[in-house]
Amino acid sequence: MRVGIVALGRMKQGPERELVARYLERAVNGGRTLGLTGFAITELSESRAGSAASRKSEEAKAIAAHLPEGGLVIALDERGKTLGSDDLARRIGRWRDDGKAALSFVIGGADGLDPVFVHKADLALSFSPLTWPHQLVRIMLAEQLYRATTILSGHPYHRE
Repeated sequence: MRVGIVALGRMKQGPERELVARYLERAVNGGRTLGLTGFAITELSESRAGSAASRKSEEAKAIAAHLPEGGLVIALDERGKTLGSDDLARRIGRWRDDGKAALSFVIGGADGLDPVFVHKADLALSFSPLTWPHQLVRIMLAEQLYRATTILSGHPYHRE
């Protein structure tokens, strides 16, 4: 199963970008034997529309154009479901075992994701009800994807 991240906004060079790259490289290495591939980020430009609703609507259309057809969509949204690392890993493993070809995690722009887009997603996932800078969300997501590969490979998990 191909795993990808679609994110609004472009991350500048620096330690945050390097940390995301490090975790995704680890996920790539750990995912090979598990049938998990990809772990790439697609960065999209944020809309310049006048209102937040218009920006979110335009961004949702741009995101949808970059999602693999027939793949699962996980929308990161502070109002979404909170999962533990082991639960997220098991879900990824189950989707893989069910023959899903692609899994896309979506990080919205400064205004968040269009509510209609979030409603249509296969899962709305929250890291917390707190507001996080997009750079940190990318780091946390990349780390959780790496952690999922370690959990699925049977590596001891400290919370068990």
